Amino acid sequence: MSRRQRSSLVGGILLVLVGALMLALQVVPGLRQALQFEFSWPWIIIAVAVALLLFGLLVGAPGMAVPACVVAGIGALLQYQNTTGDWASWAYAWTLIPGFVGVGVILAGLLGDRSRGSLASGSWLVFISLVLFAVFSALFGGRQILGAYWPALLIVLGVVLLLRPVFGRRR
Repeated sequence: MSRRQRSSLVGGILLVLVGALMLALQVVPGLRQALQFEFSWPWIIIAVAVALLLFGLLVGAPGMAVPACVVAGIGALLQYQNTTGDWASWAYAWTLIPGFVGVGVILAGLLGDRSRGSLASGSWLVFISLVLFAVFSALFGGRQILGAYWPALLIVLGVVLLLRPVFGRRR
C-alpha cells in the first residue's frame, strides 16, 4: 500500500469515527450526559495534536505522528487533571510521555514504510513508560497498583534489559 493510499485510509477512518460519534450524540438520548462532555481548555491542546496529525497525513510526512501523539497525550493528561483537580499527579504522570512517543513511532511506522522496526521500537517505549509509571505512582502517592511489590517491576525491567542483548535477534 502506498503512502498516499495509507493517508487516505487513515483520513477516511478518522472522519467516519468522528461522524459516528457526532451522530450518536445527536440520536441516542442521554449519551451526552453519560459521557459528561464539556469543552475545557485542554481540548484545545488535543485539537492541535489532531491538526498536526492531519497535516502530516496531507503532506505525506508520517513522522508527524510522533509529535501529534505527544501533544495529544499531554492534552489528555491535562484534561484528566483539569477534570479531577488531581494536579499532584504530574509527579508521576510525566513518565507516560515516552509511551506517547512510542505510540507515535508505531503509528508513524504504520503510515510509512517501516512498520516492523517501528512496532518493536514503539512497543519497547510503551512498555518502559508503563513500568516507570507504575513505579513512580507507587512512590509518589498515585494508585497503588502493585502494593508493596512495586520494586519487582524494577527487577523485571532490569533483567529484561540485561537479557535483551544476549537473546536478541542476530543481525
